[in-house]
Amino acid sequence: MAESRRLAEPPLRTAHRPARYTVLSLPADGARRPEPALVAGPFTSGGRTVSAALLTGVPGFADGPFTVDGRTAVGEVTLHNQDELHAALAAAGHPAEPACPDGELLLRCWLALGPDGLRAADGMFTLAVLDGPDLVLIRDHTGARTAFHCRTRDGGWAVSSSLRALRERPDVDTGLNLAAVRSFLTFAYLPGTETLLRGVSELLPGKVTRLRADGSVHVEEFWEPQARTLDHTDEQYASGLRELLERAVARRLPDGQDVAVLLSGGVDSSLVTALAARLHDRPVHTYSISFGNELPNELGYSGLVAAHCGTRHRVLTVPGEQVAARLADTVALLDSPVGDPLTVPNLMLAEAVAGDGLAVSLNGEGGDPVFGGPKNLPMLVFELLRDDASEQARAEAYLHTYRKCWEDLPVLLTGEALAELDALGPDTHPRRHVAPYLTDRRMPSLIDQLLHCNLRTKGAHHILTKVERLTASQGIQGRSPLFDRQVVDHAFATPPTLKLRATEEKWILKEAVRDLLPDTVTYRPKSGMRVPVQQWLRGPLAELTGDLLLGPTARARGLFRADTVETWMHGGGLLLPRQGGKLWLLLTLELWLRAYDL
Repeated sequence: MAESRRLAEPPLRTAHRPARYTVLSLPADGARRPEPALVAGPFTSGGRTVSAALLTGVPGFADGPFTVDGRTAVGEVTLHNQDELHAALAAAGHPAEPACPDGELLLRCWLALGPDGLRAADGMFTLAVLDGPDLVLIRDHTGARTAFHCRTRDGGWAVSSSLRALRERPDVDTGLNLAAVRSFLTFAYLPGTETLLRGVSELLPGKVTRLRADGSVHVEEFWEPQARTLDHTDEQYASGLRELLERAVARRLPDGQDVAVLLSGGVDSSLVTALAARLHDRPVHTYSISFGNELPNELGYSGLVAAHCGTRHRVLTVPGEQVAARLADTVALLDSPVGDPLTVPNLMLAEAVAGDGLAVSLNGEGGDPVFGGPKNLPMLVFELLRDDASEQARAEAYLHTYRKCWEDLPVLLTGEALAELDALGPDTHPRRHVAPYLTDRRMPSLIDQLLHCNLRTKGAHHILTKVERLTASQGIQGRSPLFDRQVVDHAFATPPTLKLRATEEKWILKEAVRDLLPDTVTYRPKSGMRVPVQQWLRGPLAELTGDLLLGPTARARGLFRADTVETWMHGGGLLLPRQGGKLWLLLTLELWLRAYDL
């Protein structure tokens, strides 16, 4: 039977190896302050001073330095297929010591095997390499971990896996990026390289980014999903996917330790639970969220899955008062705000997992962006009814499907903010983040174009980064098997008609695992987590929302029209069909800006 607990605020828990990293390439001439926490350098090369530091005490998994063939690196690297990589290096005549750290192993793969070595690596990683006067930055295939870079005031480069570390550097000029504010209000996260700090960029997944001493940036792709056709029957597609799912889950199970799975009761988290229970030789602990018995929930389904799979199940009740008390601290953990009201509950789940002594939690994130969830249906209807054949029309329609604040910007932003955005020109328009994917001829099917867009925007810059930041804050590694690179490759090699079959979404995924779960779980319509945002905003968050959004700090910043905010707070305006969601975006953004002193 599930154990139901009301979560109290837990004591702080020291994360495992808490660290992020910073690497620098600065002009060699001129005096400068000593850099704290250096682990490599400073070295002089090509008129530059390069160095690397580990920012200990900051939640993260940074390690290093690693030095191979004259290149030194630090990074946050967790690999799931070390044996395969060791075999590839040995076959190429570059064997590595069996016990070498994951960061060193990845560095050796890149140096010896180039893009093929990175493509073969299965894991979560960013790696920063001091390569002479240049800095080389590598982000994993789908974006499970991330890092940021910017220019320094004296013409150098600063890189960190902590955005806050760049914000706090005295030699970096940052301020509020208004174009990014517009993007956040459109998407509820920041897609692409854009951040809310002016002049600071995020790495793109599946890429090697070289920051040159002359200030130029060179980006090389080592992996991108490709649409291709296999000569398979439906059964072969399903059985091939099942094999890859089993391998993806098995690789992410911790050796000799219990494992946690965050179980919502939907098919994605349920299949991960079922595979973990079947494949792991240690107990599987599952965790579900409740917002109170008076609200619709999926606890019946998550309980059914837990009983079916024999897990140790906990139901965690998250009261609105806890959300209100902890929202500011939770938002401050993120490098970019996300308009997801599950951030505080997700953090509390990570705390519960850590409190139970577990180090790894699996999740079902990735099912929708990889296999085709309900996000695609409005765009399919648009394609059937469109009267404008232009590529821009498709990108504009995609922005509307988010149903955030895109349509409200003319009445939400102040005249000064709108004028400044207009002066920035069309190159900063939010559609630039999605248009390249929605017109990519390498993806001949609209379904695959939509999935590719979702994978590369929401997947890499919202889902995975949120999971990583919140779990890492508790010393937990959050692992997402459905974002496994080979699973993604198989999904894009699967005909679109097997991902959306008639009205059945993610058909091929359900077919691959239908023997693992009760049909009532596998084939029920997606309902999603019912989060009581409106109740929170009318209840425990009401006073805080008014104080923050209508207070002197927000007014002085000059972003939002106070009359529009007041109208929304009283239930008017253009809030339907998601009343409260837009106010939540504004509140989250305001808290993040205050946390970063913007």
